Amino acid sequence: MVYRVLIVDDHPVVRRGLRALIADEPGLEVCGEAGDVSEALEQLDATHPDLAVVDLSLTNSHGMELLEKIKTRKKSVKTLVSSMHDELLFAERVLRCGASGYINKQESSENIIKAIREVLRGELYVSDSVTDLLLRRLNTGQSLYDDPIKSLTNRELEVFELIGQGLSMKQIAKRLDLSQKTVEAHRERIKGKLNLRNSLEVARHAMQWTLEGN
Repeated sequence: MVYRVLIVDDHPVVRRGLRALIADEPGLEVCGEAGDVSEALEQLDATHPDLAVVDLSLTNSHGMELLEKIKTRKKSVKTLVSSMHDELLFAERVLRCGASGYINKQESSENIIKAIREVLRGELYVSDSVTDLLLRRLNTGQSLYDDPIKSLTNRELEVFELIGQGLSMKQIAKRLDLSQKTVEAHRERIKGKLNLRNSLEVARHAMQWTLEGN
C-alpha cells in the first residue's frame, strides 16, 4: 500500500525539501502541496491524502485553523504538525485541534519520516519531553506551565503572534477574517492575562517573544 501525503507549508523551499525526503521512502508519495488554508482544503478534496503534514505559520492563516477544519470535514485524514514553534507551547494545542503529532522542523530526516509513519499507523507522535509533560499533567490534573503565555486561548495566541510580527489591529482583523473590534477585545484579554498595563506593552512583549524564536 502506498500512503498519500499532502504538504501544507507557506515556504516553497520547505515543501520541496519534504517532497524530496518523502519521495525516497517506500510506501509514501506526495499527492499535493498548499501554502494556506484555502489551498489545502482544495487539495484535500482533489487528492484524497491519507496524511497532511501541516506548518503552523501559513500564508494569511494559521495552521490550527486548518487542523480544526480537517477534523470536522475530513475525519479520515490524519495530520502531523511540522513547525519551528515552541513544542511545549503548541504540542498539546495541536493535539486538541485534532492533530496526531507534532515534530520540530529542525529534527533529523530520520525522525521526520519516523513521525510520519507512526501517525499513519494510527499512533500519536510527540517528543519525549512533551510525553513526560502530558503524562504528569494527566496524573496531577493540574497545569504545569509557569509561562502566562500558555494561558492564552488558541485565538488569543494567534493575535499575539501577529502583533509580534508588527501587524496593526486592522491588518490582523483582515488576516483572521474577524472584525477589528473583536481583535481589540482579544488584545484586551491578552493584556489582562499577561498582566500588562497597555497596548504598547502588549506590542513590545509580543515582539520580544517573536524575536526569541517562538
